[in-house]
Amino acid sequence: MSHSLGIAIETLVAILLMLTIGYCMLLNTRLKRLKADEHSLKATIGELITATEIAERAIGGLKHTVRDVNENLGNQLTSAAQMSQQLKMQLAEGENVFRRLSKIVIAARPSPEPAPAAPQISAAQAVAAAAQAFSERRRSDGLAA
Repeated sequence: MSHSLGIAIETLVAILLMLTIGYCMLLNTRLKRLKADEHSLKATIGELITATEIAERAIGGLKHTVRDVNENLGNQLTSAAQMSQQLKMQLAEGENVFRRLSKIVIAARPSPEPAPAAPQISAAQAVAAAAQAFSERRRSDGLAA
């Protein structure tokens, strides 16, 4: 009986060893897969680091570009404000000249006489004719218009 007990124990140990060997083979396969995943993960991390560095350089370039554009835009806005101020002054001066010309035209018009059938002329033509008459009158007096 002791002999059959020894054989049973050794058979049980052999079965357990075979199960252990099978489990070790399964673990070995999983470890190989894990190592392969580790290498692909390292490659992915390397690519991510490279992409991050490229993005950081691009952001630095964009910041520099924004700074340059901001300076140029500020200069252009200042120039535009100055130009606007000059145009306002020139418009005011132009209106002043127009008022003076209007006064000259009104003063140069002859007294209203009833004309039998005088052709109608536009206001712009009347202003131009009056200005020309005024300049000719000033030239005949020896003064420059």
